[in-house]
Amino acid sequence: MASSKTQNVLFDVQGPRARRLTLLFNVVGVLLIAALAWIVLGALAEQGQLDADRWSPLLTARAWENFLLPGLWETLQAALLAVALSIAFGLVFGLGRLSQLAPVRFVCTVVVEFFRAVPVLVMMIFFYLGIGRAGLVEPANVPFWAVVLGLMFYNGSVIAELIRSGVHQLPKGQREAGLVIGLTPSRSLRMIELPQALTAMLPSMVSQFVVILKDTALGYIITYPELLASARRLGSGDGNILQTLFVVALLFVLINYLLTALAAWLSRFLSYRTAGRTKPAEGPMAAEEMTV
Repeated sequence: MASSKTQNVLFDVQGPRARRLTLLFNVVGVLLIAALAWIVLGALAEQGQLDADRWSPLLTARAWENFLLPGLWETLQAALLAVALSIAFGLVFGLGRLSQLAPVRFVCTVVVEFFRAVPVLVMMIFFYLGIGRAGLVEPANVPFWAVVLGLMFYNGSVIAELIRSGVHQLPKGQREAGLVIGLTPSRSLRMIELPQALTAMLPSMVSQFVVILKDTALGYIITYPELLASARRLGSGDGNILQTLFVVALLFVLINYLLTALAAWLSRFLSYRTAGRTKPAEGPMAAEEMTV
């Protein structure tokens, strides 16, 4: 009888000697990193970069109210809107690439591959110049929409490809089961395959959301007042650009960590809901359903 507990490993189990060598390498690696950090911190201390007067301006209300918090709001505003539009773009063109109609697949493939190949910064500059000259929005809002549209087209194309590959990775029995119960291929795609693909590709999609958040920093090139641009102005005025950028880096790390934690919770929640829906019914209701 097979054991109820199975252990899958991608490599051979290490013996005592291999474990000792691994421990030795880990200790040496930690010591090397600590030595490098000590050297860097020592060099910064010699140059006065660790002095309290370099860090104290970042603890004032002026720094946060006039620079960091407004810049953070602009970053989050552009990132959230770009995430929402990227998801919509990815769903439309991802489903288009899975369409039964060859012309629809061709057009969606051309669009997705084109925007995946163009750098984000090039698209931001293009929309910045195009929207500004066309006069479609107020001049003050041109940088914002240029950033959002550039992020939407690039990351939406990536999400579309994630959706396509996620559906193709599903077992073929999923579609066959949908066809057996009377669904058309398109309805099977929307009702059965797409929800499973989105759940499976959620970690990859969250990684793309993190990319969107970080790529908002490119907006400073087209004068968008996001967090990095605000930090550069603050640091240049106070003469502590290194310290200011360090604080901004911590803010980005915190936001990305919270986003990843939210995605992990959402993945567990969706997996639990999916498992609950597929759990066999028990009791009198199950007997009644079988009779029907």
